[in-house]
Formats: sequence, structure tokens, C-alpha cells
Amino acid sequence: MHRLPPEAIWGILLVACFASIILLLRLFGAIGLYVYMAIGVIAANIQVLKVVQFSLLPEPVALGTVIFSTIFLCTDILAEYYCAKTARNGVYLSMLGMFLMTLFMHITLGFRPLDPATAPEGLQWALPAHDNISAIFTPAPALFLAGMVSFLTSQLYDVWVFTAIRKLTRGRYLWLRNNVSTILSALIDSVLFSTLAWIVLAPHPLPWKTVLFTYILGTYWIRVIFAIIDTPIIYLARHFIPQKDPLLIANKLK
Repeated sequence: MHRLPPEAIWGILLVACFASIILLLRLFGAIGLYVYMAIGVIAANIQVLKVVQFSLLPEPVALGTVIFSTIFLCTDILAEYYCAKTARNGVYLSMLGMFLMTLFMHITLGFRPLDPATAPEGLQWALPAHDNISAIFTPAPALFLAGMVSFLTSQLYDVWVFTAIRKLTRGRYLWLRNNVSTILSALIDSVLFSTLAWIVLAPHPLPWKTVLFTYILGTYWIRVIFAIIDTPIIYLARHFIPQKDPLLIANKLK
């Protein structure tokens, strides 16, 4: 795939994300979206460690934008076809999943790695594993805290705005609440994370101008495009919700 332009791989990843959401929704209902959200948070936080140069952007950018953007789609689907509480539970579970994954891998790193001088010949392949795991799961505390705060705040805000617009429009204009809630929430996510990670909690804070134009606005327009692109998916999702989903039935009985 290295021969493909990065924009093409971005498109492939986006299609894979949409297909996974629809498939998990069809097979498992809301629980399937919970699984996607939890895996998505973990995967996106690993993806951000890889920086790629895109032909459309002047500076290299970290990955993770595609998967993070599709998590907003999941919360909107849950808020639209289930209820706001079901959507919020998905946010809490996905954040807890990231926390537990980080905790477990930190404990794993507590085991003393193999000594290259005494490691059996058949286990030489395992020698780099400790450093590789450490690079992925031991981010600076500032980055981890900034990520968790921005994720929780923006996702819960997304659910609140989506639900508020739905009440104001009496259930009409799904496209409006899907786009407005996601676009506003994505901005909050970008502003919170960038401000906390690169200014407030950073040992060597970056200039406000750099943070604003490179880290906040630099990729925000991409997230706006993704919000618009996923609009047909939230309409399509209606036809893939299992009618026997216990969470759906419970919400109808309220």
C-alpha cells in the first residue's frame, strides 16, 4: 500500500470504518457500536504516533483523525435511534477501555525484558518488543491527560447538542443535528487537546499562533469534511438496527 498516495489510503480507511460500524450495528446493535468505539479510541491513540506528509497539507500531520471522527458518528447513531443515555454510556465505556488498555500495558512493561546476552537464539525476535510496547503505551502524562479530557468533554457535548437540536426541530432535519453537533464537538476536541497538550501542560509551551494554525485549524477542516461525508451513513444506519436489540426494546418501553 506504500505505493498509493496517502489520501487514497485515508479513503480506504474511512470506507473500512463506515463498513465496520454498519456491520457491527447489524450484528450486535448498540453493543456493536460500543465495541467499535472502545477499539476506535485505542486504535486512534496508537495511530497518532505515526506522522504522514499529505500532498494537500503544507506540514506533516499525525494520523488518527479518521477513526476519531467516526466515533462521533457512533454517538450520533446511538443518540438518534436509541437514546442520549445509551450514547453517553458508549462514551464512558470507550474511555474506560482506553484507560484499562493503558493500565494493563503499563503493568506488562513492569516485567523485566530479556537480556540480549542471555536470550535463547529462538527468541531473538522478541528482544525489541519491550521498547516497541513502551513507545506506544507510555505517552507523556500530559498527552494522556489532554486526550482523555478532550475526548470525554467533546463526546458528551456532541450527545447534548445532538439531543437539543432534535428536540428543537421535533425530530426533523437529521442531517442538521448530525453535522452541527459533530462540527462543534470536533472543534472543542481540537481546542481542548491542543491547548492542554502543547501549552497548559507542556514543559516547553508552544506559541499560541503555532498551536492555533498548526494543531487546531491545521486539521480541523478535514474533520468538518468527514462530518459532512458521514451524513448518509447515519440515514443508512436506520435500516441495519436489529429490531430485537434489547437496548432498543428497552428504550421503546420507556
